[in-house]
Amino acid sequence: MLDPRRRRALVVLAAVQFMLVLDIAAVVVALPKIQVDLHFSRAGTAWVINGYVLMAGGFLLLGGRLSDMFGRRRLFLAGVLVFGAASVACGAAVSSSMLVAGRFVQGTGEALAGPAALGMIPVLFPDSRERVRALGVWFTISGIAGASGSVLSGALTSVDWRWIFYLNVPVVVFAVHAVPRVLPESRMAREGHRIDLPGAVTATSGLVAVVYGLLQMASYSWESWQVLLPLLGGVALLAIMVVMETRSPDPLIPMRFFANRTRVTANVLSMVTWAVFVGYIVMLNTYMEQVLHYSPLRTGLLDLPVSAIPAGIVLGTRLMPRFGVKAVLATGYLGGAAGLWIASYIHVGSSYIGAILPGMIVFGGFSGLCYPGLISGALHQVTGQDSGLASGVQNAMQQIGAALGLAVLVTLALRYTQHRVQAGVLPAIAQTDGYALAFRVSAAALAVAGVFVVLVFPTLHLRA
Repeated sequence: MLDPRRRRALVVLAAVQFMLVLDIAAVVVALPKIQVDLHFSRAGTAWVINGYVLMAGGFLLLGGRLSDMFGRRRLFLAGVLVFGAASVACGAAVSSSMLVAGRFVQGTGEALAGPAALGMIPVLFPDSRERVRALGVWFTISGIAGASGSVLSGALTSVDWRWIFYLNVPVVVFAVHAVPRVLPESRMAREGHRIDLPGAVTATSGLVAVVYGLLQMASYSWESWQVLLPLLGGVALLAIMVVMETRSPDPLIPMRFFANRTRVTANVLSMVTWAVFVGYIVMLNTYMEQVLHYSPLRTGLLDLPVSAIPAGIVLGTRLMPRFGVKAVLATGYLGGAAGLWIASYIHVGSSYIGAILPGMIVFGGFSGLCYPGLISGALHQVTGQDSGLASGVQNAMQQIGAALGLAVLVTLALRYTQHRVQAGVLPAIAQTDGYALAFRVSAAALAVAGVFVVLVFPTLHLRA
């Protein structure tokens, strides 16, 4: 039984985790309404999500390092305050640029608060059995937030989408009041450790430039300077970052981390997984609201079957010891590809039960099989010293994959929509055709990932 003080500390950490996960799920449902109210272009709408995940992913490892060096409680509190202030700015946004700027700052807040919060779990619960229970609460809260976020967002967006951001304020006030009272300070020894700020800034700037270039392809040809300049500039910044990291005495990601093929492969697959998942959810919600004219509340409720993902995670966890990680991963990716291919058979008059629900369940269930294997691969043969690094790298790859995937898939759908409209097709039909094409490309990406697992992913068996 946990003592009352640590139980209260876990409640505070879980409440903030709930807020961070809920925010992402809520924004996805509200996105079509935000697009209309703030006059976003269709490509520009992607920045409402990409601005957040790029900053969260790009500065995640730096946030973890800062929390280790300067105090996890201090960085946690700073991150929560930054996130709360940015939430208020997002809710009060009067223009698309103001909202996107607020989302960039929100992502920075998560990059500070997220690693610090997770890093305090081992400090609060040094006993392994208590730690497992605490982490179980942590991930259960995350699952509840993800599942309830779409419904809650639908209800709030039906009144005013700004409330999905104002909802964060009470949680922030609660955390600011409770953190100094229930969370102890903890940090590692600072000797010999430097802050690799140039590496984090260069990496994030490069990713932002690449994503911007990809989204510009929705309006310009790929050989235009509007596309090539940010793409080439972003690639150059990323190359500079790699050179800087190889020469840094204390890099964000030591080069020895990439010596393990299993970990590297798992992180590449994580990028693909999140690229496809976020692209599918965003475009599916936009299709239901803008083409089928579902209300935000109805859309949020109809998103619930994607909760087949947790069922897939549970099944994958049980199957891996018996059949091995490779077999379960390959099955998950190939089954997920089948689900997205089924989902691509949508049209302007599709029924939810006949056209949307089957693909959602198949994709959700099979993709859920992949997550335990990806986590096992990302943490394969890590030492206690590198466990935080390995976890942080995987989380960062998920965020980066989400941003890159959304940029590519949205651009692909928009360009095909424009092509169909120019050919005389009605806009609603053309928009649906664009989403269907993006779903099929996503299915192909998962199928390739499945083959990649079979050919490249090392054999990895877990004990039952």
